[in-house]
Amino acid sequence: MNPETLRAECPAYESCCYLNTGASGPSPERVVEAVAGFERHHQYQAPCEEGPYTAAFDALAGAREAVASLLGADSEQIALTRGTVEGITHVAGAIDWEPGDVIVRTDLEHPAGELPWQQLRERAGIEIREWPTERGRLDLDAMPEMLADARLVCLSSLAWNYGTRLPVGEVVERAHEAGALVLVDAVQSVGQMPVDVTEWGADFVAASGHKWLLGPWGAGFLYVVDPTAHEPQRIGYFSVEMDSEEGSYEFRSSARRFELGTTAVGAYAGLETAIETMRAVGIDTIERRIDRLTDRLADGLGDRLVSPPDARSGLVVFDAEDPEALVDRLAEQDIQIRTLSDPHACRASVHAVNTAADVDKLLDAL
Repeated sequence: MNPETLRAECPAYESCCYLNTGASGPSPERVVEAVAGFERHHQYQAPCEEGPYTAAFDALAGAREAVASLLGADSEQIALTRGTVEGITHVAGAIDWEPGDVIVRTDLEHPAGELPWQQLRERAGIEIREWPTERGRLDLDAMPEMLADARLVCLSSLAWNYGTRLPVGEVVERAHEAGALVLVDAVQSVGQMPVDVTEWGADFVAASGHKWLLGPWGAGFLYVVDPTAHEPQRIGYFSVEMDSEEGSYEFRSSARRFELGTTAVGAYAGLETAIETMRAVGIDTIERRIDRLTDRLADGLGDRLVSPPDARSGLVVFDAEDPEALVDRLAEQDIQIRTLSDPHACRASVHAVNTAADVDKLLDAL
């Protein structure tokens, strides 16, 4: 499959000039059909054939395998979540925090990577140490000071508000040397560039399928390098192996210990299809096309560009005198982008399903 074929299967990208995939990526028809097809089978055939639970468990297992293959992981290391924030919250609840423990996060984090730690500060007395950045870039010279005595480091693989790639592997290596765990928010990376969790070496990676993977809402995932090292705070019958005679339980040895119970399975059937679709196009092909289109956009923006010229992602941030008014005006012309609060600017998201004509339409309208 090539990007043009994929675009033809995505009605939203044909209906308007959609440049907001970093917020939500509209799904191709085959992904929507996978969701609907599972639901039809689950409700109409499964009750009288293999059984609704067998059908659901098979679909969930397929989604875990697809995620594991995408990330270069083992399916036993994958927990299915409803989104990135749920994965981060699972991690926050699985560590035995002590008052004074230090969590390091960059000043680039999405609220998903801020709120769980703020709550821990209020409830458990942990300390939050903010790692400052400049235009989406980490000051690596500050790493020893930032990582000293840290219990956990939380960072994004790709800054949602600048489009810059963070040096995850280097941070992980240094954090581990300092005795800290590392949690990576990878939601802006998966689907637009190769992600190999073994190369990163992080302890946890959280993401979701509804952005660059063009999957449905409600299907996310959490990678845990060593699931048995962490006991979840929340528990459900999906999480454990139960001995009904003894009335006892043990958490599963896999990352499924972070899964709880009955959920809307159709979204995960869609996630599996979304991953298969993006891999059929080729993640390398997607990355190269995004690079070409973002270069075109950055060149056209000139001095308005806020993202560093070498940010190398599909997120392109640019100045506007009144960002909110500009987004509204563009929407009236069927061009969809979004505003940001920090920096107070506009952000266009360029995916492989976009075209040079999309880029030019935005530039002409500015």
